[in-house]
Amino acid sequence: MKLFGLEITRARGAAPVPAARGSGGWRTIVSEPFTGAWQQNVALSTDAALANFAVFACTTLIAADIGKVRLRLVAQDGDGIWTETESAAFSPVLRKPNRYQTIQKFLEQWIVSKLITGNTYVLKQRDARGVVVALYVLDPARVVPLVTPDGAVYYELRRDDLSTVPAPLDGREGIVVPASEIIHDLMVALFHPLVGVSPIFACGLAAAQGLAIQSNSAKFFSNGSHPGGVLTAPGAIADDTAKRLKAYWEENFTGVNAGRVAVLGDGLKYEAMTLSAEESQLIEQLGWTATTVCACYHVPPFMIYVGDAPAYGNPAPMFQQYYSQCLQTLFTGIESSLDEGLELPRPYGTEFDIDDLIWLDHETKTKAAEGAIGSGAVSPNEARKKYYGLGPVAGGGSPMMQQQYYSLEALAVRDQDQPFAKPTPATPPSLPAPEGDELEALSAAFYRKDWSALHADA
Repeated sequence: MKLFGLEITRARGAAPVPAARGSGGWRTIVSEPFTGAWQQNVALSTDAALANFAVFACTTLIAADIGKVRLRLVAQDGDGIWTETESAAFSPVLRKPNRYQTIQKFLEQWIVSKLITGNTYVLKQRDARGVVVALYVLDPARVVPLVTPDGAVYYELRRDDLSTVPAPLDGREGIVVPASEIIHDLMVALFHPLVGVSPIFACGLAAAQGLAIQSNSAKFFSNGSHPGGVLTAPGAIADDTAKRLKAYWEENFTGVNAGRVAVLGDGLKYEAMTLSAEESQLIEQLGWTATTVCACYHVPPFMIYVGDAPAYGNPAPMFQQYYSQCLQTLFTGIESSLDEGLELPRPYGTEFDIDDLIWLDHETKTKAAEGAIGSGAVSPNEARKKYYGLGPVAGGGSPMMQQQYYSLEALAVRDQDQPFAKPTPATPPSLPAPEGDELEALSAAFYRKDWSALHADA
């Protein structure tokens, strides 16, 4: 069987079996959204769960945020620093992963598949050199992981015309490809190493409850915001009379006719039976379901406008929390999957530029740039590029420090000379002692008190 021009074969031996058969890890059904649902034959589909506003908001928020961050090819230098680079073999597929998607939409689909089903399957397309030149995110419902008795991993792919996966010719349900041709990025594997579990598995009940609340609320407001009730009479009434009164009441005083004046006789009395929205704490219950969904996705609730945002003057700590508890593991999963899937040799790797995630305001950028330059951490040209997107200027290519600062090495040399010891008083220079005739001349001048002669040689 050929796929993308390559012959796909499988070693002879026992047939592989689906990983974790019956666990439903790659299926699109949450089998039991609440305790006892299985006995009631109630199942929550992924499509229904996505109709919940919190599930939809968390999924699209995470996917959009990861899609807008630039994915780049980097290389590690001798100092262990990763810097952006170009490679004729690897850069093209990171800029344009396939014929119909940009890199942004490719990453969004990658994350959406992972969040909704717990698994992302990416099919590789190679050229004659064996280099990966295209990547296709597959429909998880058309992929089944297989494991042979000796532990080898394969994937069964059903026909997918968009990803150019052909139909099998041997009567099988799908073609079987080795794990080397599939990039498999999965959420936390709770039941099997090859089967990731979606957050919807945990928040299915909250999503179903939220949908039920919204559905009941829609019915409530379609009834003119009036709760249901009963008509009571002081005495017994026949069934035919009760049905006639019920039909008359529903036709004339419910729906678009709610609020009209009703005239009741024979002691008939209307009494409200259901709880109003205020009495049932509808808003509080709906907020609880949304917060529960956010907890399963690890998204701070205020990010989808549930509740109030923390009282921070600077939004950076809020985004740091969102990044560390939600996005970071997804970024790392994509990077490590691409490094291995593209078979990048050292020193190459892939890396997201997370600076694209947070756009600082002008005042914050100015303070950050000033602190980075003043501490000597970066050069002015590096700060111009990082914080303002500006080009280099003459003289700005080197980090700078103030002149009065000394290196530790220079201070260590200075300390070797004992700078805190008391200095020894300087000895004034002494004149050579006079001898012979010079001594006699000085003695005679002393007795004559000829001071000028005494200081003539001084």
